Amino acid sequence: MPQVPPGEFGVYVHVPFCARRCDYCAFATWTDRAGLMEAYADACVEELAAAALPPATSAFFGGGTPSLLSGATLASIVAAVTLAAGAEVTVECNPDDVTADLLAAYREAGVTRVSLGVQSMRPHVLASLGRAHDPAVVVRAASLVADAGFSSWSVDLIFGATAESDVDWAATLEETLALGPPHVSAYALTVEAGTPLAADPARHPDDDEQAGRYLAADEALAKAGLGSYEVSNWARQGHECRHNLLYWSQGDYRGIGCAAHSHRAGRRWWNVRTPERYIERVRSGLSTEAAGETLGPDERRLEALQLALRTSRGVPADAFGADALSELDGLVERRGDRVVLTPTGRLLGNEVAVRLR
Repeated sequence: MPQVPPGEFGVYVHVPFCARRCDYCAFATWTDRAGLMEAYADACVEELAAAALPPATSAFFGGGTPSLLSGATLASIVAAVTLAAGAEVTVECNPDDVTADLLAAYREAGVTRVSLGVQSMRPHVLASLGRAHDPAVVVRAASLVADAGFSSWSVDLIFGATAESDVDWAATLEETLALGPPHVSAYALTVEAGTPLAADPARHPDDDEQAGRYLAADEALAKAGLGSYEVSNWARQGHECRHNLLYWSQGDYRGIGCAAHSHRAGRRWWNVRTPERYIERVRSGLSTEAAGETLGPDERRLEALQLALRTSRGVPADAFGADALSELDGLVERRGDRVVLTPTGRLLGNEVAVRLR
């Protein structure tokens, strides 16, 4: 995994609008606020202007569904971000929203990277997750992304739905790799309180099945030339997500928009949760911050190790005692003066992390 150079700074823009809500989603998103899109974008532009941020080496538009914004509206927010030379600018897209015109607007605005929310290539699995798109739309969207000239782009997958079999997951991996993405993220389905998934125990994922599917993904992606550089992320060399590397290296970033999180030199804070309150605060010239916390030196050091352990770079060997390393046989491996998680160890990362010192 490449190291993040000193001086990297990121901007995250939260877009809280969705056409429909997935059954597993607990994010700050809404399906009935489309009328706020333009006012919300204007508020993001205003917050950026007032923040006087350093040049961003990466910007990430997440959500929600950023691709619901018109190309011109999203471009207005990108233009308000002071970007460093060669900055990475990522936009998450629903495959249903992808058109040649939208991608052309992204390219003109300075977007360098697109992330497609695919989740599965099996219709019945998508339906079980509350997703509406068809796998054929994914194939079309991926083709349009390539035709638009995006050399760096990603596919997001979710594994572990009870409607999904091992055969379904293998087919999703095969068909995803056939699209030729240089980056794939694969996340285990998690049950979040307050979601339709949480309210239906019959649909809760099985831990052992998820473990098997994770290992199957790691093997298939590695064979295709995508190396694991973080627990849930694989990429061809040079296509790692620069913005996410910033998070995992405890870098500084500013969150723009409702519910967006920020970090600066050990202090973390987050914005008010709803778009209405966010817009009102910005228009009134008030702080958008809802709450925050500051980590002490020891807390920061431990957090840095916990984050690094998730990556292929791992942690210094002396982050573990000799006894702890012997107890973790099969879960970690020594690479020079560092220790990294094995594929099996990635499944038990929290158990490994508690032995950090």
